[in-house]
Amino acid sequence: MTLSAKQSQSLRAELDALRQEYVAKIGARDADYIRTVRAVARISRVAGRLLIHFSLEPISWAAGVCALGTYKVLENMEIGHNVLHGQYDFMHDPSLSSATYEWDMVGTAKSWKRAHNATHHVFTNVIGRDRDFGYNAFRFSGEVPWKPIHLLQPLVSPLSGLFFEYSIGAYDLGLLDGLGPASSEAARRRRPRREVARDLWAFARKAARKGFVEYVFYPALAGPLGVKVLAGNVLANTLRNGWAYAVIYCGHLTERTATFREEDLAGEDRAGWYVRQVMGSSNFETGRLGHVLSGHLGFQIEHHLFPNIPAWRYPEMAPRVRAICERHGVPYTTGSLASQFASAMRRLVRFAIPRGAERGGGTEAAASAA
Repeated sequence: MTLSAKQSQSLRAELDALRQEYVAKIGARDADYIRTVRAVARISRVAGRLLIHFSLEPISWAAGVCALGTYKVLENMEIGHNVLHGQYDFMHDPSLSSATYEWDMVGTAKSWKRAHNATHHVFTNVIGRDRDFGYNAFRFSGEVPWKPIHLLQPLVSPLSGLFFEYSIGAYDLGLLDGLGPASSEAARRRRPRREVARDLWAFARKAARKGFVEYVFYPALAGPLGVKVLAGNVLANTLRNGWAYAVIYCGHLTERTATFREEDLAGEDRAGWYVRQVMGSSNFETGRLGHVLSGHLGFQIEHHLFPNIPAWRYPEMAPRVRAICERHGVPYTTGSLASQFASAMRRLVRFAIPRGAERGGGTEAAASAA
């Protein structure tokens, strides 16, 4: 979409002012919040491990799986994701610093920050530049050339959600780049092989270490009851992976989120960047607990506008962001968690076929007008 010079100036001024207002608020309350969440996550981890290990019947075992799964969700979504965005760097706490934090997923924080923070948040939904859009493996836009392998994506994509931490780890390393759309910029900035090999080795070591702990060490401690511990650990990881898959797909891949071309970046100013973040993101509505467990990514629009603001503040920022967008005619996409996930799955199916972009959707038109 195109804003007049006056509208652009007004939009930028209002969003800049909102950001500065909340930057000024960052302090003790934010530190207390993340420390509380981390404490809850640690208690959940210990309770989960003990219940899974010592349970003798299915109810306490299931409770252990839920507790351990809760730890993994909180650690990755509300703690890890937000810490790695630098939201808590102001605390000068090495254990919560974006420079030193290493999260409980097989992918390394270093690779994730390069792929996510430095690329996705800069080139949001720009085909050929934002590798997060479809993770280079799946087609969600008519701008992406169709390949026969895309016919399988309605099946392969949900299955990848069960192993999402491995899928994301491979994507962060660039191992899926050959499946995505070609980009002259990507080719020009191809990473040195030695650097890729170093990152791949770091990923392999971390994956092997975590796999050993989860699927060999803890089950071995349970002796003849090792199978139930193995099953509990597998299920807890699967719960985390499936939840992360659903949350992330709802954030950028619904039918109403726009895509953009590389040429759309020409002459883009701060206001244009703001508009692209809003149009390229989707929110979803759920309860307070659901937002905490999703790392407050139900407010994906606010997250993309203000990635360095502690995410727990997004709920109070969202009504004001929405009002600003409505005043300037910028589409603000939101809906229930179920409806947004269903929308993402419909888009997944629609673009699995060669001419899917021509049927039932204004996303491509919205993109070309942006």
